[in-house]
Amino acid sequence: MTANDKSYDGFTEDERAAMKEHAKEMKASARRGAKADTEPDVLAKIAEMEDADRFLAERVHALVKENAPGLTAKLWYGMPAYARDGKVVCHFQSAAKFKSRYATLGFSDQAALDEDTLWPTSYALTSLTPATEERIAALLKQAAG
Repeated sequence: MTANDKSYDGFTEDERAAMKEHAKEMKASARRGAKADTEPDVLAKIAEMEDADRFLAERVHALVKENAPGLTAKLWYGMPAYARDGKVVCHFQSAAKFKSRYATLGFSDQAALDEDTLWPTSYALTSLTPATEERIAALLKQAAG
């Protein structure tokens, strides 16, 4: 069978693993209660990342805390995420998680990023410069709005 002959077999192994992590997160959240501090879980997940992803995730985490302090850190499908009233507003996806060439900063429909009839909801991250951090800070402030 060649690559072109492959048929769709459902979710990839990585996608199934992410769904299993999400199920574990939901069970842990139910045991701890909605008001539990989940930031240590997020920091532990960031600490497990490969060096390049870890650096980006640590900076994104710091930028969220500085610019959107009303958001709560939580895990979402095994990724660091930031929520308002339990609903994810934004999340960080490491490049290694899905074997991508870049990490991603994504925003959900809970983010107040609406701009006319078209706006981006995720951004590729390969490195952070002062200008990039400034742009992320502005997005976080707007998203948390």
